[in-house]
Amino acid sequence: MPGSNKIQNPKTEVPQTPEMNDRDFLNDMLTTEKYMTDSYSTAMNEASHQDLYNDISLIFSETQNVQRDLFNLMFKKGWYSFEAADQQTISQTYQQFTGYNSQLPSSDMVQ
Repeated sequence: MPGSNKIQNPKTEVPQTPEMNDRDFLNDMLTTEKYMTDSYSTAMNEASHQDLYNDISLIFSETQNVQRDLFNLMFKKGWYSFEAADQQTISQTYQQFTGYNSQLPSSDMVQ
């Protein structure tokens, strides 16, 4: 499609029926893994014991890797796409966050 900013692989066709298809199952699993990584992140922030933190951190990492694998598979099959940002938008966003960063105290000032 001319002028399209969409980044996407060709879609793998799936049956259009009321039953869940492969795309639906993968999307459900991806959503679940995203939810789980959010929950594990919160649990790590609130863990009061180092060994508990370490165990949750390991599970978080494994879950995050599964989430990434599912995302990559969905992207490969054309079931996940992006809109490419133009260079001006990228530059503006970079400048905005550079400005935010310059407002933060330097790490040697934080005690």
